[in-house]
Amino acid sequence: MLEETENFNTVKFASHNKDKSEFSVGARLLKGIDSVLSRALVDLAKVAPENIGHKIDKLRKEILLAGPGYDDAIQRCTVIANEDYKYAENSLQSACSTLADLAKNLEIYTEQIQQKTSSKGQANTAKEVAKQLDSTRKYLTFEALEELDRVSESLRAKQRALKHFSIAFIGKTKAGKSTLHAIITGDGWDAIGVGKQRTTRFNRVYEWKNIRIIDTPGIGAPGGKSDEEIAESIIEESDIIYYVVTNDSIQETEFKFLQLLKEKAKPLIVLLNVKNNLRDSRRLEHFLKDSDKLFVMNSTNGLGGHIERIRRYAKQHYANDYFDVIPVMLLAAQMSREAEHQEHKDELFKASRIQDFLDAIRVSLVDYGVIRRSQTLLGSTVGAIEEPNKWVTKELEAYQNLTNHLKNMHDKFREGIKKESRNSQEYLQQQIKAVFKDAFDAIQDFAEENWDTDENKLKSRWENRLKILKFQDRLNNVFEKSGKNFNDEVEHLLKEIGNELQLIAKLGEGNFNFNKQSNISFKDMLRIGSTVIAVTTSITMLFAVPPLGIIMAIGTVISTFTNFFKSQKEKQLEAVKKISQSLNNQLEEYQRQTLAKAKEEFSKHCDAINLNINNYFDELIQGIEKINKQLVKAESQLYSSANDLNHVYAKRIIDWCFDKYEPLTDEGIIKTIDKVERDFGRSITIQTKSELKLRKYQETINRVLQEDVFIIPPEKSIK
Repeated sequence: MLEETENFNTVKFASHNKDKSEFSVGARLLKGIDSVLSRALVDLAKVAPENIGHKIDKLRKEILLAGPGYDDAIQRCTVIANEDYKYAENSLQSACSTLADLAKNLEIYTEQIQQKTSSKGQANTAKEVAKQLDSTRKYLTFEALEELDRVSESLRAKQRALKHFSIAFIGKTKAGKSTLHAIITGDGWDAIGVGKQRTTRFNRVYEWKNIRIIDTPGIGAPGGKSDEEIAESIIEESDIIYYVVTNDSIQETEFKFLQLLKEKAKPLIVLLNVKNNLRDSRRLEHFLKDSDKLFVMNSTNGLGGHIERIRRYAKQHYANDYFDVIPVMLLAAQMSREAEHQEHKDELFKASRIQDFLDAIRVSLVDYGVIRRSQTLLGSTVGAIEEPNKWVTKELEAYQNLTNHLKNMHDKFREGIKKESRNSQEYLQQQIKAVFKDAFDAIQDFAEENWDTDENKLKSRWENRLKILKFQDRLNNVFEKSGKNFNDEVEHLLKEIGNELQLIAKLGEGNFNFNKQSNISFKDMLRIGSTVIAVTTSITMLFAVPPLGIIMAIGTVISTFTNFFKSQKEKQLEAVKKISQSLNNQLEEYQRQTLAKAKEEFSKHCDAINLNINNYFDELIQGIEKINKQLVKAESQLYSSANDLNHVYAKRIIDWCFDKYEPLTDEGIIKTIDKVERDFGRSITIQTKSELKLRKYQETINRVLQEDVFIIPPEKSIK
């Protein structure tokens, strides 16, 4: 029957802005066959022979492009969009609230740390912790508000997209986007082909019958960063993206932009603009004689190689090659509108194959418009929530690892400060003994020089001898130096820990990664100020009183042997012995007391520093754990919002796969969908609550949604 339709006259395709008023005979026959046999059964005829499949596609396209079908599709898209938007709006507003609360709570908890005044030491420690965490708090708050802005903009984009089926043209400068826009809208011809590097500087929007055609600035131009940002701004609200490339310069770099499209889960169609200088009269003549030559796929000079490279490059950044590649010659279509080429306008328009592109737009709307709308308002909206959730998850992982590392480092510090305290105690004891040794060594000479001196002079001379030895100053210096050395060692220990944390962060050990923008310096985080490490003044001033009590006993010693009649030499020896013994005994006692007191006071000093730094670590860890709690809460809420929206989107996919429509309700979603797992933009796995038989081929589902779709019955589990 289909073969016979070749002999009947068919109605020519109308121009792009007119509806068809009637079907060809072949289309009417096919429509009748579809009503008798199942459409899926008819589609089996497309497998073999190939020419029959081609004819079926062509005739079915004619049916789809009929006016009533188009109007019905617009109406269905409107109903679907209004229902979907309510769920998208609810999820996006929930995400906005989550991010706003995160920023607010981070501010509140930092203020709480600063307000701690349970004791002077703890208050100082809390201030230090608050200061060290302030940059972290500022960074997280800033990023949370940035994510909030992005989610809010996504909501605004969905609002703008609500009433229109939006088609965006994106591509590098001079690829032909503006020409394409002019061909479809019949507008803007004066701005085409004038040699400017960036003709379109802003998004140009054309609306017709609930369709929006959006022409974006060229991407990839030198200094065109703002142009790319303008082009990116339209992605959220577009239902389908036509990515325009040319056959004269297909390079991998121009396909990197596709990664952004995949991140937004946007359906893609590549429009290959075949460039040829038809302004040359001889080339135009040859083209009109054999226009198909430029579109040959299997020729060494044909388009097959170009399309293969497009798919290869695009797949690297778009994750799959389910998209269509439509070759057209935009210059030929443009020339068909020019006055000097009116004689060949029909030939030029037909040869440009722009009708294939125009048909693809209308087929996309009529046949797939409903699911495209759900992709825009539900499917891609999940990405607007998952992006901040990814950020929260990444930060949470980093701060949880930081907490664990700080706990390990705290244990390391405890061991380190115990060792430094022991070493400093030993050093202090040795230095005190060294000072006393010089005093002990001076006793014999002092006694021999002053054996016959009266008590007052003896006392005065002993004081002078101690001053000459700098006994008191040296003791004070020993205590001060020991305290300073201990403080320095503690700071050095903390610096080493900070450096180790910084190194771990840089190397990414255990996924311990922070964004460069976070400005977290672990060296600074563990650089304790003087308010935390403070030398107790009682240590340096403890032995400020000179040991005059030693001299008071010398007079008594001398008076006990002056009444005896002995030789001068005997008296001298006896006096020297008694003075030396008395001074040695008292110095030994004084040394014992000094060592004991030094040990006691220095231990207090070490314990005070240890306590302060332990408090610092505890406050720091508790502070970061509070950050963790806020991030955990935000992560859970964002995941819930995204998961709920994925369930809604899954329900729409199931309905579309069964060619049915029912109003979107919570009850219907819960009744149909059990679980959804999604690798955003790449695959979605849907487990249903009942056994379902699809009315669409798996290949068709994947190709239209442009990601791998797995529909799992209830008896199987999602792996």
